[in-house]
Amino acid sequence: MAIAESVGRIGATLVAMVQTRLELAAVEVQEELQRFLGYFVLALASLILFGIAALLVVLLVVVIFWDSYRLEAIGAMAALFGVAGGLIAMQVKRSFDARPRLLGATVAELNKDVNFIRNAGHADE
Repeated sequence: MAIAESVGRIGATLVAMVQTRLELAAVEVQEELQRFLGYFVLALASLILFGIAALLVVLLVVVIFWDSYRLEAIGAMAALFGVAGGLIAMQVKRSFDARPRLLGATVAELNKDVNFIRNAGHADE
């Protein structure tokens, strides 16, 4: 009878442990989705506003230099925006590389659980 009670307690503990880990995973996924949605909305707004500003700046420069240096003005604007686009792309890549790993805390907790169970199994021997 004591063995059955011990097995029942171990089973209940394992189920509670899995439930806790699943809740942690759900919280992490929800936080990641909220963070991604925030990035997306800000990036979209920024893209629209910078696009409009870029078009207006290009139009202004071309109109100013229309009589004398129109091709040079267009080329310079294209080069400027190309360099700016490259710098922004590198910044976005760095930002994505620096973000925390998805479900990192959940995986760490599961690794702790596995190590604890392995050590408990070796302690009984």
